[in-house]
Amino acid sequence: MPEFSVVGGGIAGLVTARRLAAAGAAVTLLEASDRLGGTVARHEVAGIALDAGAESFAVRGGAVEALVTELGMAGDIVAPVPGPAWLQPASGEAVPLPATALLGIPSDPLADDVVRVVGREAAERAVILDAAPVTTVPATLGVLVRERLGPGVLDLLVAPVVHGVHSQHPDELPLARAHPGLADAVIAAGSLSGAVARLRAAAPPGSAVAGIRGGIHRLVSALADDLATRGVDVRLGTRVERLDALPGTVVIAAPGIAAPAGSGRRIDLVTLVVEQNELDAAPRGSGMLVAQGAPVGARALTHATGKWAWLREAAAGRHVLRLSYDATPADPVAAARTDAETLLGLPLPVVVDAAVVSWTRPAPAPPSGLALVGETVAGSGLAGIVGQAERIAAALLSP
Repeated sequence: MPEFSVVGGGIAGLVTARRLAAAGAAVTLLEASDRLGGTVARHEVAGIALDAGAESFAVRGGAVEALVTELGMAGDIVAPVPGPAWLQPASGEAVPLPATALLGIPSDPLADDVVRVVGREAAERAVILDAAPVTTVPATLGVLVRERLGPGVLDLLVAPVVHGVHSQHPDELPLARAHPGLADAVIAAGSLSGAVARLRAAAPPGSAVAGIRGGIHRLVSALADDLATRGVDVRLGTRVERLDALPGTVVIAAPGIAAPAGSGRRIDLVTLVVEQNELDAAPRGSGMLVAQGAPVGARALTHATGKWAWLREAAAGRHVLRLSYDATPADPVAAARTDAETLLGLPLPVVVDAAVVSWTRPAPAPPSGLALVGETVAGSGLAGIVGQAERIAAALLSP
């Protein structure tokens, strides 16, 4: 019987351990903290059980949906309430995000909703640049967008979306992490906007993201129960000092081991539960992304009760707002309230409760020859993390 030691009990470690154990391997999972799940966690605000980290997953690739289905929760997969996200530009009024874009990359730079954000001159410049022959495809999303569509589209449209989704600038985001099929689509289409059009046409109908009724955090307890059923030896509060002392093949799912010490970016999430009847109409859809230079400190706002019908019911007339920050405000709750009022264009006279959660987005792991899973190699987002963990587990099981 093959033997494995999985170091780290976040989602990547749990998925890897599950897949290895399902194949009949003896698996030990070691987690330094006193709980499983990593940044996928639960907290209560105003008596409502909420996600303290990820609250949705990308449906692209189907890896998360397949996992949730295997765990017996297929009936709890939910789509968000239809409606656009919005963008707060550096100046001017908030606008809905373009309808035919991928990560903010427009399939038609001259569409009215794109011109409204970037301006006519930048839109026309994008068309000219994207008409040039494709010779090579750059390694990062930022370079690709800048070369093919220009700095206006990159800075005013793509950067706010990517920062909101991946917590980093497009110049730092490898193309394969942004979208695994984008490079091939650019070559096939002969343009970036054409590639976006092809990818959107090929995508299954419906929303690009989904959630789990009751919260994404339910995935952690479901995985933990499944590991127990499969006989995985789960050890909490166990810090690994020497990898070579562990039995069997070692899989690293702990960012603190895989990435350089002290690296990564701090993220602060402030959750507000408020009373404001004017939010019933979800005036900014599912939420807002914020361009650099805008008059707020938050980089994104999610109107969670406007996005998820199950949560709106659970909140019983109150509204849940989630604001994320790259730089920690001196008074996070006061700053979040002020920023939310600015972004939503509404006063928030009654804040029922609030919570602040902080975590670190790890830096990419350098090449090491170790078996690595998780955010250091897969990037942020459950779809990429789960898919990469499944692939690594399958490779480790191959003869």
